Amino acid sequence: MKIIISPAKSLDFESKVPTDIYTQPRFLEQSKKLNKKLKTLSKKNLSDLMKISDDLSALNYERNQTWETPFTKENSKQAIYSFTGAVFKGIDVNSLSAKKIPVLQERLRILSGLYGLLKPLDLIQPYRLEMGTRLKVGSTENLYKFWNDTLANSLNEELEDDELLVNLASTEYFKALPKKTLKVPMITPVFKDLKNGEYKIVMTYAKMARGLMVRYIIDNDVKTIEGLKSFNIDKYRFSESLSSETELVFTR
Repeated sequence: MKIIISPAKSLDFESKVPTDIYTQPRFLEQSKKLNKKLKTLSKKNLSDLMKISDDLSALNYERNQTWETPFTKENSKQAIYSFTGAVFKGIDVNSLSAKKIPVLQERLRILSGLYGLLKPLDLIQPYRLEMGTRLKVGSTENLYKFWNDTLANSLNEELEDDELLVNLASTEYFKALPKKTLKVPMITPVFKDLKNGEYKIVMTYAKMARGLMVRYIIDNDVKTIEGLKSFNIDKYRFSESLSSETELVFTR
């Protein structure tokens, strides 16, 4: 079973990492091309392109200008310890036992606009580049076209023929992995909360639940659909009536 998640906008490059083990991103050459383009953009360009504040555009302008290879432990940090959004809070890697880190490295993949497809221990440098950004690079008009089938093909190389793919990424990011290009079944867990008598996706809660699901899979060595259905963290329970063959709905 492989798991796909989205990255986070919020980053932590200050805290120490409890391991010296790291790997290099597979698509660093493509990342260099993207950064080369990003370096040409002014603060105003970045603000307009990404629809971010002047302060954020200034921060990311500096990030783009100082981004450089090779990646080392001195100028970079492992991805799983760098992202700090709700999904990653749900995973809570700092409380994961050391013996589970190799399992996480084997099974979890993080989609990224700049880095393509990351393993948890891949080194990264600070950046902001959402997958939906309409960044023109060469003859490609956006990041989906830039990555094209590259990420799906890479994932297919890793997947066994009968292995499950669990999609815990956002729609924006999973669009970079077209279903028709994947060679294995894909299961998408969906988390809904009861609001005004109706079950709805509350994004703040759903993001945290995605991270909790990742942690549940790793902690319990889940490898089957039935194993996924047993998820019962934070009062969520599997709903047979709301689910389908490819979508598992959990409610609370």
